[in-house]
Amino acid sequence: MKTYLAEVLGTFLLVFIGTASVVTGGFGGALPLGQEGIGLAFGIGLIAAAYAIGPVSGAHLNPAVTLGVFLAGRMPAKDVVPYWIAQIIGAIIASLALWIIVSGQAGGHSGGFGANGWDETKWGMSSAFLWELIGTFTFVTVILGVTNAKHTTAFAGLVIGLTLAGIHFAMIPVTGTSVNPARSIGPALFSGGAALSQLWLFIVAPLIGGAIAGVVAKAGVFEKD
Repeated sequence: MKTYLAEVLGTFLLVFIGTASVVTGGFGGALPLGQEGIGLAFGIGLIAAAYAIGPVSGAHLNPAVTLGVFLAGRMPAKDVVPYWIAQIIGAIIASLALWIIVSGQAGGHSGGFGANGWDETKWGMSSAFLWELIGTFTFVTVILGVTNAKHTTAFAGLVIGLTLAGIHFAMIPVTGTSVNPARSIGPALFSGGAALSQLWLFIVAPLIGGAIAGVVAKAGVFEKD
């Protein structure tokens, strides 16, 4: 239970810090962070969570990461669904907390909650799907590489967080960057509309990307000859 609670807390930290950077400090805030600032907020949120709860649960914070870790042979099947549930709960609590905060804004709030989505007048569904699949594959591959028991490093959390930031720099203009079904589910529930109708892509594509990364790792790509 302690492991699952750690995933709830860690995912809360990641989603709250990341989406708050979009909602209260993003492109239209008093101090606009812009694309790079938002990317760094997600990366820093992940770094904070990784070092805070990593020793307890491994700090997956992401159903796609959990699936990749499982398929790589690094966790038992019985833990996969509980990890997913814990991560989704953490993300929903984060979005709820943000909703409560911005609801107190003078004049109300109409800026959304950091949900993922793509502009169908600019990007096709296939483009968004491929972006999320490749982005998640890249992200999970890095995680599985730097946490490999044979060459793990104390800087693994930093590397993973900076990788997430870099992926955001590239992907924000297309999908807002998910690479994490839990991160997408929480904000979508409070945003409704297009965010909910497009949510399936931000669940399916990252899970496929994470699964491919896990299979590649299981094949021994991170093992020396």
